[in-house]
Amino acid sequence: MSRFKNEVQRLDAHVRTLRVGAGGLVVVALVMGVGWWSAPRDLTIHVPPDLRSGSTRPWWDVPPESVYAFTFYVWQQLQRWPTNGDDDYPRNLHVLSPYLTPACQAFLQQDYEYRRASGELRRRVRGIYEIPGRGYGDNPTLRVRTVSTREWVVNLDVTADEYYASEQVKRALVRYPLKVLRSDVDPQRNPFGLVIDCYEGSPQRIASPVDPAATSAPATEATP
Repeated sequence: MSRFKNEVQRLDAHVRTLRVGAGGLVVVALVMGVGWWSAPRDLTIHVPPDLRSGSTRPWWDVPPESVYAFTFYVWQQLQRWPTNGDDDYPRNLHVLSPYLTPACQAFLQQDYEYRRASGELRRRVRGIYEIPGRGYGDNPTLRVRTVSTREWVVNLDVTADEYYASEQVKRALVRYPLKVLRSDVDPQRNPFGLVIDCYEGSPQRIASPVDPAATSAPATEATP
């Protein structure tokens, strides 16, 4: 009789073990289901612009090339006044606000108010473009300095042209040291996941690039 009793107890213990195992599997399935449901549906992967030599990097890493391209694009659009600076500058601040930190937007708003009060915007047309030979590919370490995985300093060397009506009133070669931060808070309005935090230091005037052809050309003798 004791043999049958022991067999029944063994079977009960086995059934209990199976129940515990099944319960554990249900818990694991629930945890995996919650994780799958809460996972992001869209994933932003930053790919370097030049893939001729290939690229292998973690998906969350932002290459310096992408940081530079983002900064130049946004800053160029911000400084573009196609018809009238009085209207174009504030419109750019509004349209590009997802790509600026609140502090930077407030700083640029003050810059707009100052320029408008000084009469530097009315009927002004402005545009900036990269100085040839001073792009990212010419000196990558100078153009983008990595502070951390979420912060960079980008040096943009550009030419800024301004016109009043049809007359050019300004041409300046400027270096803009801009701070860039990672901010993956609103992929709908900012798919880049980056924002500009304005200046790391004061913008600096830079010397005009010397034309090698002009300097190497021999002097011509005056004809009698």
